Amino acid sequence: MVDEVLFVCHANMCRSPMAEFIARRLLADCPVTVASAGTDALDGAPMHPYAVEVAAGTGADAAAFRTRRLRAEHLAGASLVLTATRRQRSVCTALAPAALHRTFTLRQFARLAAAAEPAPTGAGSPLRAAVEAAARARAGLQPAAPDADDLRDPIGGSPADFRRCAEEIERSIRPVLALIGTAG
Repeated sequence: MVDEVLFVCHANMCRSPMAEFIARRLLADCPVTVASAGTDALDGAPMHPYAVEVAAGTGADAAAFRTRRLRAEHLAGASLVLTATRRQRSVCTALAPAALHRTFTLRQFARLAAAAEPAPTGAGSPLRAAVEAAARARAGLQPAAPDADDLRDPIGGSPADFRRCAEEIERSIRPVLALIGTAG
């Protein structure tokens, strides 16, 4: 069984698909798949044009990407759920309470991954070991300010706003990648 990282935002048009394409590039050597969905997405819409430009910068062709509305089965099948905001994290855990211990905001999980002890090797899949290591790190960290967990939505902004959002996504994925690497 292949582990999946699921990125979730509001409409699945900007943040979560950019995260999906960025993570797919960064995690290419890891035994994981990457997907995205939106808590309030309309199934079948294209990505925002500025988000398509960001995705193209990863070497991917995002023209065929279509949005999808978050469903409980998406959460049930994911080993790690990373949301853009605390609100979306709450929606995910209300939709699938069993996903609570593997659902974080992206920025929250990045902080936990950076502070975590190396994930033990041989403790199951590298991704699942990383999730467990990050969850253990939670007890040793001071709570962050509420806005420190939310990834600002670039919708309505300029191409530069989308690039800044993508840079924040990439900065947040790098500690996750490093933690997965310790268990791989």
